[in-house]
Amino acid sequence: QVQLVESGGGLVQPGGSLRLSCAASGSIFSIYVMGWYRQTPGKQRELVATCTSDGRTSYAGSVKGRFTISTDNAKNTVYLQMNSLKPDDTAVYYCNAVLSLSDRTPRSYWGQGAQVTVSS
Repeated sequence: QVQLVESGGGLVQPGGSLRLSCAASGSIFSIYVMGWYRQTPGKQRELVATCTSDGRTSYAGSVKGRFTISTDNAKNTVYLQMNSLKPDDTAVYYCNAVLSLSDRTPRSYWGQGAQVTVSS
């Protein structure tokens, strides 16, 4: 019923930039929060950045000042602009949305993941 489709991952050199996009589709009634998480092998998934429907943002300390999250509410899309990338940013990045369908019950949904590799 709900799909989160990510795009924009890839290989970039240290110091470079990438932009991730994630579009939510389906019979969505309302989106409350959209965000990005990342995971490396053997580690737990960690929060990168979130943005609420009224525009409040939060960031992990490790990315603050380098990454920017934004949303296009009309397109149900969230973006993550990543600048000054470091090798430690290498991970699979997952889009997340907390949204409701016609039953008005908020639920969490995940995208399929996008690989970001920062290497020279």
